[in-house]
Amino acid sequence: MTDTPTYLSFNSPIGPLTLFSENGCLIVVEAGAIPGAGSDDPLLAEARRQIDAYFDGRLQNFDLPLAPAGTPRQREIWQAMSAIPYGTTKTYGELARELGSASRAIGGACGANPLPIVVPCHRVLGAGNAMGGYSFADGPETKQMLLNLEGVRTRLI
Repeated sequence: MTDTPTYLSFNSPIGPLTLFSENGCLIVVEAGAIPGAGSDDPLLAEARRQIDAYFDGRLQNFDLPLAPAGTPRQREIWQAMSAIPYGTTKTYGELARELGSASRAIGGACGANPLPIVVPCHRVLGAGNAMGGYSFADGPETKQMLLNLEGVRTRLI
């Protein structure tokens, strides 16, 4: 039997966010708010505290139990993305070479990432360090904001 997911909505510098947890793990970070979404789940309170600290420049590494839903290959790619240090980037091609994969698979996993910000798919760039796409919140504008927060400059393409 699984626990019913709990959720918490709050405002952030990129707009409202909603966090979801299940079975003691963070499972989703979603752009937008659910009216009246509040929870006394200590994990969600800690996740919010860490996300707030990230946006305030006081946190570079998240320390939360995560359980993103995805294929084994997606989870492997998300783990590799999580290893990209704060303030640095890798290209889709670099990650693909490291994982013995195709750049397209890396891009697909980025687009399917259910834990943006926490699993930092915004640190994955296109060839020549071009910004590339981003499917979370306001798209490339949000990606640029997150990279700027971390001190990363990119080419807008």
